[in-house]
Amino acid sequence: MAFPDWPVYLLCIASICGGFYICRFPKCARKSAWKNSLIGKLMARTEKPLFWIAYSLYTRTKLGYIFHKRQMRKARERYPTGHSRTQPTIINGIKIIPVPILSDNYSYVVIDTASNTAVVVDPADPQPVQACLEEEGAALQAVLCTHKHWDHSGGNRALKRRYSSCRVYGNAMDNIPGLTHPLSDKDTIDFGTRLHFRAFFTPGHTVGHVIYLLDGRVIGGPSSLFSGDLVFLSGCGRMFEGNASTMLSSLDTVGSLNDDTLLWPGHEYAEDNLLFAAEVEPCNVVREQKLQWVQQQRSQRLCTCPSTLAEEKQYNPFLRSHSQDLQGALGLQQKQDEDWTSYRARVLEELRRRKDIFKDR
Repeated sequence: MAFPDWPVYLLCIASICGGFYICRFPKCARKSAWKNSLIGKLMARTEKPLFWIAYSLYTRTKLGYIFHKRQMRKARERYPTGHSRTQPTIINGIKIIPVPILSDNYSYVVIDTASNTAVVVDPADPQPVQACLEEEGAALQAVLCTHKHWDHSGGNRALKRRYSSCRVYGNAMDNIPGLTHPLSDKDTIDFGTRLHFRAFFTPGHTVGHVIYLLDGRVIGGPSSLFSGDLVFLSGCGRMFEGNASTMLSSLDTVGSLNDDTLLWPGHEYAEDNLLFAAEVEPCNVVREQKLQWVQQQRSQRLCTCPSTLAEEKQYNPFLRSHSQDLQGALGLQQKQDEDWTSYRARVLEELRRRKDIFKDR
């Protein structure tokens, strides 16, 4: 989710409508980059009441969708061919195509090339997704939505209108736009004979966040995890609607999956995340090697996904709350009467606090 510019923008809209008033709004409105405003940084880093007012506007009112449409228009103008250059990954006839959307989001088109059956994960902007489907000559059967934030769900209804038989999957707790098929933890979803997904309930970023695992056993290859805003390359999502214990449980779900699982995250955050990881684990050699590769990729605007869970477990600090080296680097020790899970949740909370300060994501 775009952050921290949207809280300021939404509060400014609300002030126009008479709902709220922000001092010096005319000056803020003239700024080309909202994230440079003092108010934006304050709300992003402290999450005071102003932040939660803006978050409620974004997630519960039409103002959020108005803001999303504005962001789509700006991104299309700034990145007419997408924010990153991507290549499809083909695994025994299953094609996974990252579709760059907005300023740093990815949607994913997954196609069974034998039958031209397609599903799409998190279609925030329907225009590039539809263009991809038409170029591939694939028939869209379903939208798999990880969570309600508009930068993941903003295209659901438009694609459903365009493809009349398209179903929209997600968790009912998250108020997914256009939802037709509510999911529960570990539900399976099959499309044709080769696209077999399992949904995992992973709250924390939002109350109803879901991740989707494409079963690789059916196609004789590695599985693919579409992680939304739960896990990124070397990062995890902010805990907007959950606490550290909830998020830890969701991250442990990811950690329990096979090491060769491919990770397809919802954002291109790799470079920033690895730079943060360097602050908390400066001596991690694997992380340093990955950072060098990512920086080379990004210098050419190339996509950095997928990684594998085996890699992530070596350098992603949010999957390493059990690491004594990381705990020591954070200056934390387990208390005498503290159980292991509670201690790891405290490690995760401290990591997320530092990341929120390090970068507004």
